[in-house]
Amino acid sequence: MSASTMSLKLLIDSKHNKVVLAEAGKDFVDFLLNLLSLPLGTVIQLLTKPAMTGCIANLYGSLEKLDESYMQPNQNKDSILNPTITTQVTDSNFLLPDTKRKPEDQKLYYCEEHPGFVSDFQNSACSQCSYAMDLEVKFVGGNDSTSINAPPSDQGGYVKGLVTYTVTDDLSVSPLSMVSVVGLLNKFNIKDFGVLEEKVVQFGIDEGLQLLKASLSSKDALTAVFLPQLTQGRDGPPVL
Repeated sequence: MSASTMSLKLLIDSKHNKVVLAEAGKDFVDFLLNLLSLPLGTVIQLLTKPAMTGCIANLYGSLEKLDESYMQPNQNKDSILNPTITTQVTDSNFLLPDTKRKPEDQKLYYCEEHPGFVSDFQNSACSQCSYAMDLEVKFVGGNDSTSINAPPSDQGGYVKGLVTYTVTDDLSVSPLSMVSVVGLLNKFNIKDFGVLEEKVVQFGIDEGLQLLKASLSSKDALTAVFLPQLTQGRDGPPVL
């Protein structure tokens, strides 16, 4: 378990062995929203190719083996295999291994005749005049440049703190309210509150990777990640 973890309170239907909802803070919701910003190439890196379902891992692997000479002059393999994540947030600690290539780390090039056309491959041929695109574009920006008119945030991430959120088993997110909880209990036809159990688990990098994988293959992502671990006791996240 990583030293960097967050607490997550689960409400479990013990009769059907199913997570009804998670009571989560800003940190967990930020983690979930960050999953939406991940390019597919980054997802494959995080999950590792053997863990991927379907054929996409084979496509990724075949591009790794493809000789660079087969690529167009203005293209390169690294821009696909290790894509840049353009979403900018401040103080991003999303409990995933760092595979991001930041925009400021990416180098772009242009030719002096057509500076409006750029390539991330130095000396590629300009599509307008065929001159070499060898002049580097200077990146200007900062972590607070996501919106020109937005006031700065001292919390970072995506959503506001000081709010408790409900995250359902299928990873739908909403502010916590009595109405939303009652609605969920009615949806699952839970009449006997005695079947409901509260469990507090620790959520870290290992669980983050499991949840990323489950979000792509299951409609019951929280159940898929936490129920087996809770029933195994010591093998899963600590239950408080």
